[in-house]
Amino acid sequence: MQPILLSLITYLPLAGAVAAFLCPGQEPERDRTARWLGLWTTLLTFGLSVVMWVGFDPNQPGLQYETRLSWMSDYGISYHTGVDGISLVFILLTAFLTPLALGAGWRSVQTQGRDFVATMLMLETALFGLFSAQDLVLFYVFYEATLIPGSLMIGIWGGKKRVWASLQFFLFTFGGSLFMLVGLITMWLHAGTTDIPALMHAGFSHSLQGWLLLAFLLAFGVKLPLFPLHAWLPDAYTEAPTPASAMLSGVLSKTGAYGLLRFGVLMFPDAVRQFAPYVLALGVVAILYAAFVAFAQTDMKRLIAYSSFSHMGMIAVGLFTLTAEGIDGAIFQMLSHGVVIAALFFCVAAVAWRAETRDIDALGGVARQMPILALLAMLFTMANVGLPGTGSFVGELLVLMGAVHVSMWVALLAGGTMIMGAVYMLSLYRRVLFGSVRGTVSLLRDLTAGEIAVLAPLAVVTLWMGIHPGTFTRIFDPMIMQAVHGSMVNVASSSMHEQVIHLASR
Repeated sequence: MQPILLSLITYLPLAGAVAAFLCPGQEPERDRTARWLGLWTTLLTFGLSVVMWVGFDPNQPGLQYETRLSWMSDYGISYHTGVDGISLVFILLTAFLTPLALGAGWRSVQTQGRDFVATMLMLETALFGLFSAQDLVLFYVFYEATLIPGSLMIGIWGGKKRVWASLQFFLFTFGGSLFMLVGLITMWLHAGTTDIPALMHAGFSHSLQGWLLLAFLLAFGVKLPLFPLHAWLPDAYTEAPTPASAMLSGVLSKTGAYGLLRFGVLMFPDAVRQFAPYVLALGVVAILYAAFVAFAQTDMKRLIAYSSFSHMGMIAVGLFTLTAEGIDGAIFQMLSHGVVIAALFFCVAAVAWRAETRDIDALGGVARQMPILALLAMLFTMANVGLPGTGSFVGELLVLMGAVHVSMWVALLAGGTMIMGAVYMLSLYRRVLFGSVRGTVSLLRDLTAGEIAVLAPLAVVTLWMGIHPGTFTRIFDPMIMQAVHGSMVNVASSSMHEQVIHLASR
């Protein structure tokens, strides 16, 4: 193993951001140079992440590509990074989506292109650092670092309500992370270190685990988001420029689920059994609430935003079933959702950029003018509703298999997202693509070569995940199985089953 590879993947985008920001010349030429520099930097980073994937041994216990440097050793704090099967798949997802997001913003982001590229690359570095951090202080630093570029992309390049959307995103995320900081300090005072592998075996008391889990639930529940901490999501996803929407929904929201898995399910096994029925209930509420609200939307992008919220509820359900199937399904669903939701935002942007509107009622008959878009949008729509043969079906199936072990009611209610999602997504597809031709729709032109180059890889990965899911599950499943069979989680207890039944019957 070569530890330098992980550091190179993490900080190469940051070097690219600095180089892009220092590009000389007048604005049009400077922005063009910065865009190409950013694109090649992200493509090289993706290539390196594939090299790391090829060299990763999922059957080898412990961390791989590990780096440990002295930082504040007197306080038990170090620069400690490494990857296991869980963190590796999220690094791959980030590296895959970032160049596609930059490509999608080639035309749509028309002002301050150099600054936008630098911001996107800084976000990529922060995400890599977050997923590979093995020290809680380092994790917190990178987690907070994602907030800055995310807020800037919404506030500078967003829509008419971008300032309010950016402010909501910043305040909700920053406020939630304060609970993480309190939990971090508490764990340090108890264990004398912030090293995550050491904290996994620190032996926190049952009562302390409960308080720590509550703090992390509030911190990561905002980013997931978990109902009712989702108020920032609709405006942020809708007002953000398309590349930012793809990164926010495709990767940044996964940091919340990743944190809940790391600092909940895997770290506080006693407390998580106590909290699981309540989180399952909130996950079911999120699934159904977001689906009903999506029915009422007239803005295509806002409907997709609520669809994303509904699917994140399904991920929360999978994590807190505390079964190997449920947790595997949640991780797989995170990967599939990241790909599909980004693709849907790109499809919406392609139509809205040409028609100069996102209003569903103002569109119709788009398929006649844009057949290639109609074909790709159909695939992503089917994937979003969990059609067999797509990655989303595999993730949702595993989650429901885990939910059945807990309660049939939870499985039935959570499975409602597949039915309700099919209704509002197919309704959107029919009205926009095959409705009556309206206004200037007849003047639309089909996807350009650049837009096809962005959407085609997403289509291939969507189908690949549905046909060969083992390509990805083999990476993280051994660690999940080890955690479950090591008695870190257990859902067979009758007390938890009774609590879930009680909450579901309310």
